[in-house]
Formats: sequence, C-alpha cells, structure tokens
Amino acid sequence: MAASEEKRDKHFPVFAHDNPFRRLFESPRKLVGPYVTYGRVAADLGCGPGFYTLTLADLCGPEGKVYAVDSDEKVIRAVEKKADEFGCRNIEAHTSSASDLSFIKDGSVDFILAHGLLCSMAPHQHDSAVKEMKRVLKPSGRAYLSAARGFYSYMTQEEWEKILEGFRVERRGDGFYWLADRWAVVSIK
Repeated sequence: MAASEEKRDKHFPVFAHDNPFRRLFESPRKLVGPYVTYGRVAADLGCGPGFYTLTLADLCGPEGKVYAVDSDEKVIRAVEKKADEFGCRNIEAHTSSASDLSFIKDGSVDFILAHGLLCSMAPHQHDSAVKEMKRVLKPSGRAYLSAARGFYSYMTQEEWEKILEGFRVERRGDGFYWLADRWAVVSIK
C-alpha cells in the first residue's frame, strides 16, 4: 500500500468524547473504579480530551500516577488544561501513539484503559500497540480493552479475537447491538 493510501489514526471531534450527555449514559467511575485504587499507576491510552483521565487521577490519588496518551496534540492540551483547573498533579500527558510508550517503564502500570483505542488506530499499528501494553503492564496488572464495530472501526472481529488470545481474558462482553463496543478485561498470560 502506498504511503498516501495508508490508513491513519481516526480522531473524532472533542465534543464527541467529552460532553454532558455522554455522562448520562457512561460513568467513568463505574467503568474504571473496580480496577484502580489509591497509589496505583494507570495509563489512559487514546485518552481523548480526558473523559476518563480525571477519574483515574482521582482514584489513584496524589501517591499514584496516570499517563494520559493520545496521538492528537489538541486533546492532550485539553487534558493538561483540565488537570491544571482541577489541581491534578498526578497526570503525565504525552502526545504519542500507543504503539510507542517508551516514556513508560517496563512492568510499571497497574491498569491500562484502552477504551476505543485499537479500533481507531491505523491497522498497521495494532500489533505494536498490544506489544507495548504487555510491556508496560505489571504481571499483576489488568487492562480494559474495547473496540467499536461498524463502518468507523478499523478492527475486524477476527483481529479482536486474535488480540484477546494473547492475554488471559478475565471478563468480556459484546455489547447490545451490531455497533456496540466489544470489550474485555485482560491480564498477562
């Protein structure tokens, strides 16, 4: 495939990810609360404008840390602004692809949130992103992975299953309808 034909990461408008209506249907604390406790280290990969990042920072507390990672510099600036406004000093924001987490030490993360990440990444980056997640995750750590379906997703069902085969799957779900997110809570085998 020529470089001009190569698929690129999808970036959705900020309002699509961080708006009051989304909070009516999706609770960040309900999703990540069972996996994150005080003093832990979390990584919000494909964090967007920080819909989950501030909740992760609150749950980790000042003794913990949250890596907020997105390839879109605009949303990383939004995360930094929110962190500043709310006095969150435990968020380290990076403009980077999830396929390059070189700023995170091996085996140092307790929880990874990759909610809608892989389905938005260019397909040629999926393997390296999964490899990086496994590298930074602690042996006792967990990751929440999800991938949308439908025309706006870069991920096939076959690829999703292949990715899950590389982890120990603790829980999983397939949503309620054909466009719903597929999700899994996983750990290292």
